[in-house]
Amino acid sequence: MIHVENLTKYYDDFCAVEQISLHIKKGEILGLLGPNGAGKTTTLRMLTGYFLPSSGNIRVKDFSIDKHPLEIKQLIGYLPESAPLYNDMLVYDYLDYVARIRGLEKDERAARIRHLVGLCGLNNIMHKTIGELSKGLKQRVGLAYAMMSDPEILILDEPTSGLDPNQIVEIREIIRQIGKQKTVILSTHILTEAEATCDRIVIINKGKIVADGSTDMLKQSVGADKVIHLALLDADAASVQERLGDLDGVCRVEPANSSGDDSLTFKLICTGSGDVRKRIYETIKQTDWVLTEFYPETKTLENIFLELTREN
Repeated sequence: MIHVENLTKYYDDFCAVEQISLHIKKGEILGLLGPNGAGKTTTLRMLTGYFLPSSGNIRVKDFSIDKHPLEIKQLIGYLPESAPLYNDMLVYDYLDYVARIRGLEKDERAARIRHLVGLCGLNNIMHKTIGELSKGLKQRVGLAYAMMSDPEILILDEPTSGLDPNQIVEIREIIRQIGKQKTVILSTHILTEAEATCDRIVIINKGKIVADGSTDMLKQSVGADKVIHLALLDADAASVQERLGDLDGVCRVEPANSSGDDSLTFKLICTGSGDVRKRIYETIKQTDWVLTEFYPETKTLENIFLELTREN
């Protein structure tokens, strides 16, 4: 549905987004992750037509961003990080105002507002002023605003930023409901939310895509090395590194942080498809070392994100 080809954006001499290419399917919920300044918001603004790319192209259906920007904008609902709300307006008046701007006729306008009120859980606040709402409720009103024209594509920039855990869960459920019928693209810093909400995750760092796939795919493909943690009593670091480092499948043995007692802790970086744990255990059995901890490191989305975006 959305084809992004070699998308690049310069601000003077600074390259904010460099050669990004994506294909986003209809009905997909795609999460755009990255550290501050990675290029997420710039990418979303180019997708909405707010910014024109310095080079590259965006195609939505049969429309190209350089030749058919208005047609593409009509297909998209966009909620920026700071929702364009008017604090002195009643929620109902604001939604009616947005519907009028979108060109909805009276009967269509009333039906659309009713649908969005139910979808976004706004029934009890329609006659409250926006300024007296919590941030979570304001975000719900913002979602209704972005959905008013019934767009095929919904783009959300940090939709759960600054919300408490309960509000995050509520917004997540709304996004999941919307994703059953729409294509949703969202940026977020909350990795657990991306994992719980998105069908697919794209990680951007320094303007480039460094990972693209489902969480399970990323866990399998990013960092082929396996990490095993262990703690030993009655051992010296040099002997442990020498004996375990010589095992087939163990690349290196690194001292880790102290476990808080007299144990020495280590990280074993292992490679290959086989399970090296049996060889490690058998080697330790042949010594006087006392094994107090022995477990593999579980790769999480946070581990993957840090591995792909850290400076060194």
